[in-house]
Amino acid sequence: MSDDVFHLTPVDVRRYDFGSALRGYDKARVDQFRDQVAEELERLTRANSELEAKAKGFHEQLRAFRERDKALNDALITAQQLRAETREQAEREAQLILREARAEGEKLVEEARRTVRRLENQVDALERARKAYLAQWRAFTERQATELRAAEEQPAPDRPEPVVDGGAAAREKAPSWLDEGGPDEDESK
Repeated sequence: MSDDVFHLTPVDVRRYDFGSALRGYDKARVDQFRDQVAEELERLTRANSELEAKAKGFHEQLRAFRERDKALNDALITAQQLRAETREQAEREAQLILREARAEGEKLVEEARRTVRRLENQVDALERARKAYLAQWRAFTERQATELRAAEEQPAPDRPEPVVDGGAAAREKAPSWLDEGGPDEDESK
């Protein structure tokens, strides 16, 4: 008999009628055996139901685990792609920053060179001005020294006579510019 055709339940065992015969089996023992078989079938049916429920639960868990596994694999692939993209972007940004820094550095160096050239030109101009000033000062001091030597070589002017009458006679003999403040003023009159 095939499992698909014949299904025996505990109720079927309990209700089955063996019929009676003249010299048949002991009815009490058959009833007792039938009860034992029915109880065993009930136990097996319960165990089978429990196992089917567990199997169904395991199948659900397995399906959930497979879904999680797929989701984790997808997340891992996405994370790897994101990491690669982030690394590429970071490298591009680093290259850009380096190029900008080099350009800024070259700009600063060129500006510093221009400043150095400007300062060197200023120093050269100041050095020329200093030499010119020293040359002018030397010429001035030499001129003054020449004039001083010339003044020392001239004889001293005559001394005026002492003033007895309140100085009227001396004023007449003195140059007119002495009374008026200086020779420049006299010359302008």
